[in-house]
Amino acid sequence: MAGKASWEYRGDPERPALLVQFTNGTVQTPENVVFNLYKNKDSSKTKRQRILTAQTERLSYVGKTFTPEALKSSSLCRYFVGVLNKETGKMEVYDAEQFSMQPILERKATEGQVQDVTDQPSRTYREKVDALIEVFGTNKQKRALSSRKLNQVGSEILSKEMTKAAEEIIESKGTELVQEVVERNEEESYSLFLPPCNAKADTKESVYEFDLLISPVEYESLENVASAFKNMTPEELQERIEKKQHGAYVLQELADLKYAQDIDRKARALWYLDTLIKLINTKMIKRKDLVALECPNVMIGNFLKNFTVSIFKNESVKNSISDTMKCKIASYVLALALHISDFQVDLTLLQRDLKFKDHRMLEIAKAMRLRINKRIMFSSLSLDEGHKMGTLELPLPVYKPGAGRKRKALEVSHSHVIRWGLFKGPVSTSLHAS
Repeated sequence: MAGKASWEYRGDPERPALLVQFTNGTVQTPENVVFNLYKNKDSSKTKRQRILTAQTERLSYVGKTFTPEALKSSSLCRYFVGVLNKETGKMEVYDAEQFSMQPILERKATEGQVQDVTDQPSRTYREKVDALIEVFGTNKQKRALSSRKLNQVGSEILSKEMTKAAEEIIESKGTELVQEVVERNEEESYSLFLPPCNAKADTKESVYEFDLLISPVEYESLENVASAFKNMTPEELQERIEKKQHGAYVLQELADLKYAQDIDRKARALWYLDTLIKLINTKMIKRKDLVALECPNVMIGNFLKNFTVSIFKNESVKNSISDTMKCKIASYVLALALHISDFQVDLTLLQRDLKFKDHRMLEIAKAMRLRINKRIMFSSLSLDEGHKMGTLELPLPVYKPGAGRKRKALEVSHSHVIRWGLFKGPVSTSLHAS
């Protein structure tokens, strides 16, 4: 028969036992840790204020009972710790107080003094956060930090190599060939985010092939979501116009969709285009945002892979739409619009829906080898005004990049694409490319 359990209070509220929790892990040699306890001498304080320090072989720690980082202990409760005396069989109970020990990162200053790295005025906030991640971060955070540093180093190496190559060209072949290289780089920079273009195509349909914009697998998955567009009644269209559920270009095409020869194909392409427009002005995209837009599962991964870049923010990796990705989305929207509108697109309507500046939309259209002209438009969705039209004609015109401010903006986008190419692998130029 088991003996009767009993306990005995042996504590002193003024000298409680200290329960210590280290926030960054477990101390491997607790017998080598040196603790020091400091008390507030002001007895008028309603709450006892204490500071506990700990010194190990590698780091120093501090814990306080009066800071937001302190363990959340209820002021209405008393805490105890029990020690079982195996000889007497009694539990000896003592008062207890909890401390959360925070590490203090130190390094030697130039004057020979020791300072906390979090208080160094010469270090940026990013550098301080990186230092903490290197020591105390999770494996996921450390991998993201390592990738970002490799990406930064790769960008610097690439910049140096490009400068070195330019200097060699100047020395060997003169400035005439340098200008040729600059123009070629500008064309290649646009090709990084433009849809695949067959400049030698015999037909308009083959210039920007439909299957390279929407893969056959994606096309099949759009059957259900595009049925709402294909079977839309005039009353439903009017309701969508009043609620402004779509941009002006999509609404205009929905009004004419019932007269299309291949209504099913155009409805699927129009739904895809409408989704891209809705996403382009979203800074951060989550999977649930695409689910809310009723995107088929097969397309969600492709959207995130092909139209977003991965960034590290708030201790996690997120999907962001950068300026370069906005240009890529706009170019795919324009390519789809060519197939929907019989290869003549109202650039003014698309520019307003995409919330782009006029010159930016025109540069993308010119880079896609479209001929630009102006036309007076009369419709219920657009008043009589001059609209810029983009037309795909064969043979394709030669593209000449703009100068000045536009060229500078292009160079920034180019470097951004290259940086993310180093981080994520080769930049994809089609929706279904891996």
